Amino acid sequence: MFNRSDITRNQCQLFGGQAKLGYDWWWHSFTAIDSETGEEKPFFIEFFLCNPACGGAEPVLGQLPANRVKGVKPSYLMVKAGCWGEGARQIHNFYGWEKIDVDMGVPFSIKAGECFLTENKTWGKVSLSEEEVDKHPEYMSGSGELSWNLTINKKIAFNVGYGAGNLFRKLQLFEMFWHAEGMKTEYSGEVSLDGHKYTVDPKTCYGYADKNWGKDFTSPWVWLSSNNLTSKRSGKKLENSVFDIGGGRPKVGPFALDRKLLSAYWYEGKSYEFNFSKFWTFTRTKFESSETEDEIIWHVEQKTWTNRMVTDITCKKKDMLLVNYEAPNGKKLHNRLWNGGNGKGTVMLFHCGKLVDEVICENVGCEYGEYDQR
Repeated sequence: MFNRSDITRNQCQLFGGQAKLGYDWWWHSFTAIDSETGEEKPFFIEFFLCNPACGGAEPVLGQLPANRVKGVKPSYLMVKAGCWGEGARQIHNFYGWEKIDVDMGVPFSIKAGECFLTENKTWGKVSLSEEEVDKHPEYMSGSGELSWNLTINKKIAFNVGYGAGNLFRKLQLFEMFWHAEGMKTEYSGEVSLDGHKYTVDPKTCYGYADKNWGKDFTSPWVWLSSNNLTSKRSGKKLENSVFDIGGGRPKVGPFALDRKLLSAYWYEGKSYEFNFSKFWTFTRTKFESSETEDEIIWHVEQKTWTNRMVTDITCKKKDMLLVNYEAPNGKKLHNRLWNGGNGKGTVMLFHCGKLVDEVICENVGCEYGEYDQR
């Protein structure tokens, strides 16, 4: 069963070769409520560590023109925070490794400046002026100020199995690893965006927490997840359900496994998994992602010997971001990586050919992008 907590996978993994060429990030996303209007707004917070063995007192930014010419690798903690929907933005603040305190034990912790993260809480602030953004395109950032103070309660995990287990982590076999310790997470606390306050309630935040680490990213890059699910069969909200889909083109050493996704669906206490690394389940996957003038569209079909899952999600571009990352080698090949938190759609689940349920999905975390061809 995939719903197995393992916080050793949430440790900082930047040792060995990944210390010189590697990244490790912890991602948190949730919906908050406007304290004045009561309207919903989705937010995200991410702590992104890169190439500690290449660092010093100040952050090394790979997209700085001089560094690009010389092939200098980036090295820093990037705290990324922002929102989707109206006024969508990502705000980046960077810290050099001599100014970062990372506890690589269990539980992990990261502290730099005003920002802190561990398994069950996070607080911090990021800010950039429009003038700073214009002057420093290497920050890959928008402008604004966002602060937060949150407790984190991870309820349901997606443990992908031996592919991110201790042996594979030590050998650093995959180019990109994934673990979702809290694919359903309850957050509580406050967020402030440009001085405007939002409340985060554990029952309405539809929260998500995972991490990725490795030496490079995947292309195509696919992610879909939601725990705001309503059964078409009963018409009721599913309070103990969540699905999570991720992957694209995983690489084991030099070998690419084309168009593979890892998926988990926790449906009212029952587990349905579609995991290509568990070869005995005979998991088969077909997926398509496309872009129209106004929307990004995902269609995913997965089968095992006994189960089938069909996922159809759309998200409006006006609610999304082209999210920015540079790889540990200093290249920025993902320049149209669409990222959102307001996706909508349906998931149909079948067992032994019979429909278990069709659910309406809202507040879907979603991502899609492919490398530039260069």
